[in-house]
Amino acid sequence: MDLRTNIDYRSIVDHMTTAVLLLNADLTVHYMNSACESLFEMSFLRAYGMRAKHLVELSEDSQFSLEEVLQKTLDTAQPYTHREALLNISLKDRFVDYTVSLLPNNKTGTLLVEFQQIDRLLRISKEELHIQQHQIARQLIRGVAHEIKNPLGGIRGATQLLGRNVKDAQIKEYTDIIIDEVDRLRNLADTMLGSRQMPSYEPVNIHEPLERVRSLVLSQTKNKIKVQRDYDLSLPDVIADRDQLIQVILNISVNAVQAMTENADFFHENDTPRLTFRTRIQRLVTIQGVHHRSAVRVDIEDNGPGIPADILESVFYPMVSGRANGTGLGLSIAQNIMRQHQGMIECHSEAGQTIFSLYLPWENRT
Repeated sequence: MDLRTNIDYRSIVDHMTTAVLLLNADLTVHYMNSACESLFEMSFLRAYGMRAKHLVELSEDSQFSLEEVLQKTLDTAQPYTHREALLNISLKDRFVDYTVSLLPNNKTGTLLVEFQQIDRLLRISKEELHIQQHQIARQLIRGVAHEIKNPLGGIRGATQLLGRNVKDAQIKEYTDIIIDEVDRLRNLADTMLGSRQMPSYEPVNIHEPLERVRSLVLSQTKNKIKVQRDYDLSLPDVIADRDQLIQVILNISVNAVQAMTENADFFHENDTPRLTFRTRIQRLVTIQGVHHRSAVRVDIEDNGPGIPADILESVFYPMVSGRANGTGLGLSIAQNIMRQHQGMIECHSEAGQTIFSLYLPWENRT
């Protein structure tokens, strides 16, 4: 018995992290695996029969066009490999290694194109570095917060005693101010220490916390900021703490609202502040070093002035803020909550578009 007849090769290819594309002799799409769908942000059914040049193109500084490379392999049957090629895919530039080869024993001239996304590997390495740096920063901040809380208790107690023993109303007013400021600092220290309560996991429809935050934003801004929804209602439930997800989405949304309202001059007469909530399935994503075939992605996008370039790389670190009155704790807390959920947050920002993307595995926890 030939065991090869029992192997589902298409299933194997669909589980590969390398993007695999099969092209007919006329350079139209014959097949693409799941990794290729993720790379091109297009389903196989939509791409089937499309010419390769309409799917992907090399950057302008490349020596040959993609179709020239493909045609040369068809004519000579010699494989072609390009390292660190810059491709334009769905209006986005991505660095990949790719190889083109002619399938053997194939009379129809089918081409096999394999793409290995380099920027994805760089993103994984960058994420691992950020996790280490974030953990170190949080340990430092928590140590500082503990050291701050100890003397604050003594200051508050001494000020209360002083306030009880003075009869001068003006001095009593000063002691009240000291007590209020000490309480504010203690609350800030508690925020820096973070919540000690473990997440209470349960199945959550991701649109429920989004709608809750949307209502809060509309209420607090009195509808002066437009909040748009772009939901994929077919998404599966995620296993999460609903209240903590609300906190994550609210922290990011509040930052966006404050950035837009404090920079009203950025918007033109025909352009209004806008916040967009978007949900999608993200195929083949690596989160905290774990590869997932799919995850739920939530985009929180605003059209404000963007995050200053000098703090963009460290925006999730504690005490880093682009606002004069900001504490720099909201995003750090949000990222910490997402990591407790085996998820992560990524940020892309430029003038007119800032996107915070939340990634949550939707498979059941074991």
